Formats: sequence, structure tokens, C-alpha cells
Amino acid sequence: MTTSEMTMRARCPEDVLAMVPVLLGFTPTDSITMLTFGARHSFHARVDLPGRDDLEEVIDVLLAPALQHRVRQVVFVLHSDDGGLAERCFRGLLRAFEEAGIDVADGLRADGRRWWPLLGPTRVRRGIGTAYDVSSHPFLTQAVFAGRVTVGTREDIAATLSAAEPGHRAQVAAAAAAATPGDPDWLREAIASGTALTPDVVGRVLVTVRSAAAREVVLETLNRPDAARAVQWWTHAVAHAPDDLAATPAAILALAAWLVGNGALAWCAVDRCRRSDPSHPLADLVADLLNRAVPPSVWEEMSRPGSDDAA
Repeated sequence: MTTSEMTMRARCPEDVLAMVPVLLGFTPTDSITMLTFGARHSFHARVDLPGRDDLEEVIDVLLAPALQHRVRQVVFVLHSDDGGLAERCFRGLLRAFEEAGIDVADGLRADGRRWWPLLGPTRVRRGIGTAYDVSSHPFLTQAVFAGRVTVGTREDIAATLSAAEPGHRAQVAAAAAAATPGDPDWLREAIASGTALTPDVVGRVLVTVRSAAAREVVLETLNRPDAARAVQWWTHAVAHAPDDLAATPAAILALAAWLVGNGALAWCAVDRCRRSDPSHPLADLVADLLNRAVPPSVWEEMSRPGSDDAA
């Protein structure tokens, strides 16, 4: 599987299990991860393990983008301590995908210590499993050199969006309360120059992006080559933002994270935005892009003036 920074070739189950956290950016738990092959646009997807009544909905969430992008083969990795639940979910996925003409090349269950095949005989699937440890796997080393950061869990990613420096959030709130909104040109220059995000600057940014004109300027400045820098800039702003000013910066961060291919951070930023504004249009746009596995390569076309998808 090729990402924008590295290529990984899986030759055994341990390779697949090491590949998953590199692709997701975190180590999943209680999850279904889908790896796709032979698609028009390769992508991967992760969803929480469903309850008994939610399985069909989860299958639809995974199957829809696979069909849209004409996926030929998939591999499912289910992280769960519950063998019965994992097997029930995998059987449903196997049936639905094969009926749709998509080959399920393999399936694994893992609990962080041992893995089990899900396509093997029942006796093997329910056996003691095979011990594994991917903490020093070459894929993770390769990811470090490629600049791909893998954190412990999805909750760790979400925590970065509230990891303010001591005392700074109160300073930002005070600065925002006293700030005069900057005009869009001021914001454009601040972003382009990478202005240091002191509490005073963050406060002014948070107030400024409340205007539609300023939001348009931000969208104009977002592009794939500069998206990694934008992620750092807006992560800092979100982490220090008072709740009533966090929605738009979080939505902007979600878009920047999607542009760099960090779907986990993008979803966490969408969730952060929706806690302040459940119907924020930019967050809704990013959520739709993520749900449909739309590749970041289409952003230039989407962001042209007059595009139906432009936010």
C-alpha cells in the first residue's frame, strides 16, 4: 500500500497489523479497519465495532465508498477482545462485500497481544491465536523517517485539541474579549508569514474568523503543499480557544488535516467543532469528504470559485 510519503508491502499478518496504525495515525481498539486495493483512489477506513443492532449500518458505511471508488479487494482488521463479536461482524462484512462483487482477501482479529485469522477454519479462529509485537516493526520506523506520527489511541489525538499551555487559554479568552477583529488581509498575512501564535494573536484570530470574508481568505490559503503547516497553526489555535470561539478554527483544522491525509485528526477536529456548533457547514463538508473517502487531490478543483463543493 502506498501513501503520499511511503510504500508498505505486507507479506504476513504481522505486516498488516503494523500497517494499520501507520495508516490511521494511532493504534485502534474496538474497531474495524478496512484496507482497500485496486481502487481508483486507494483509501482506508476505520469505524467503531458496532453493537448487534448497528451492524448493518456499519456495513453500509464501509461498503458505500468501496463501491464508489470501484474497490476490487479489501482486507479487514478487527481489533477486539471479544472473539464472538468480531466473528459476527466479519461474517456480515464478508457476505455483504462478496455479494457486491468485492473480494475479501483476508480478515484478522487482534487484541494487542495475539491475532487470529477470520477466514480460517472455526477451530483456528477460536484457538489460542498467535502472539505478536509490532512495536519495533520496520513500518513504524519507516513512518518516523517519513514524518508520519503515530500516537497511542484516537483519544490521544483528541487530547491534542485541548492541550493548551498553562494559563494561555485564559489569556486568549481575555485577548479575544478585548480584540478588534482584524480585516481579511491581516489574517492572510498572519497565515502566510506564520505569525507566532501568542495569546493576543490567537484571540484576534478567533474573533476575526467569525466573519464570512475572513473564512473565505482562510480557504483561499489552504493548499496541499502548505497543509502540514496549517495543521500545526490551527491545532494551536483550537487548543487555546474558548468553547464559544472554537467551532470555526476546529472546522478549518479538520479541512487542513484532511488535506494532509490525517483522517483521524480530521474527525477529531470535526467532533470538536460540533461540540460548539452542531451544524457548522464547513465541518459538515469535511465529514462528508471523509465518509465518501474523497481523496485530497480533488481539493484544487473543489476550491475553485463557483464550485458546488466550495465552502
